[in-house]
Amino acid sequence: MKFRTLSALVCSAILLAFPFASANAVQDGWFVGGSIGAGVIESDVTDPDLPDVGSFDETDFAWKLYGGYNWVFARTFGFGIEGGYVNFGSPSDTVLSVLPVKIEPTAIDLFATLGFDLGPVGIFGKLGYAWWDVDVDVGSEGFSDDGNDPVYGIGARFNLFSLEIRGEYEYFDISDVDDVSMWSVGVVWRF
Repeated sequence: MKFRTLSALVCSAILLAFPFASANAVQDGWFVGGSIGAGVIESDVTDPDLPDVGSFDETDFAWKLYGGYNWVFARTFGFGIEGGYVNFGSPSDTVLSVLPVKIEPTAIDLFATLGFDLGPVGIFGKLGYAWWDVDVDVGSEGFSDDGNDPVYGIGARFNLFSLEIRGEYEYFDISDVDDVSMWSVGVVWRF
């Protein structure tokens, strides 16, 4: 008798939870979002007058705005296109105790995304391209450069009807700076 009652309660809970989980799964459609986090910049610093200056490894407040479209297959697999603007902040440091260095990268990116969702929770990967601009100040000298390079990312998300909360890591392969990456948490609105 107890086993039957327990089985009925478990089955009822699963049946009641199923529509909630389905309602929270990622759906086809447009989305916009914003994220904040940490921009991590690592670079070897060189100066014509000082051939081996040292290295730069700093983190600063970073943010991004993005939007795109998502297609869902079999309620669990998703493919999407996502594009946005990223500001990595402007971290600065003093190298060799005398030389101030400041690096300010920004980028416009375009990704193809692939995700897997199980109810309201999902994971995703991103592969794309970024068009970047970087301003570097070393002592009293400065230069600016731009270009385009590959970008990669991974993340996890929690869906709650039209809202999605996501955490992600992205790596930007910017040629003038050794390593540029971003850890972020954001909110997405689907419509």
